[in-house]
Amino acid sequence: MTPPTDLTPTDLAPAQAADRLDRYTVIDVRTPGEYASGHLPGAHNIPLDHLHTALPELKAAAARGELLMVCSSGNRSATAGAELADADIPAATLAGGTTAWVAQGHPLQPSEGAPRAWAMERQVRLAAGSLVVLGLAAGTRFRPARWLAAGIGAGLVFSAATDTCGMAAVLARLPHNRPRATDLRDTLDALQS
Repeated sequence: MTPPTDLTPTDLAPAQAADRLDRYTVIDVRTPGEYASGHLPGAHNIPLDHLHTALPELKAAAARGELLMVCSSGNRSATAGAELADADIPAATLAGGTTAWVAQGHPLQPSEGAPRAWAMERQVRLAAGSLVVLGLAAGTRFRPARWLAAGIGAGLVFSAATDTCGMAAVLARLPHNRPRATDLRDTLDALQS
């Protein structure tokens, strides 16, 4: 009986990933809008919430070479790497995500013809800030509306303490953050070839 292999995702620093980028099949797990605004050269977009449907194609791609999971900060790619490890698919993750990649001077490739989209973190800041202002403004006439601002503030504290973001999960479901079925199918077909 062979011992089980450790499939814990390996974190690669941006410099390491850049040196060996041609050896990887790069999977960007951000939303389509984030991906369109700029991604690692040659990356394929499979949003994190669609990863489970892509497991057969990812297993086939991993059999042909190494996988590198990428997101904005490294959190979603770490989640993706753990999901892949649970499915017996080895993968590495880009430490610090595209933010660290750009900070170290590596280029991002925008999608041709795609509108420039905001990163999820920026969308969360806009939504949270707008809801706080709305709660405070409405609270001048209807005092209980101030609880909206308090609730958003408490949610942000919880988000920081748990390193999760419920608001990002909700925003990821908006149409501009969802992949079109044809785009996802094209990506999965490209992984099979």
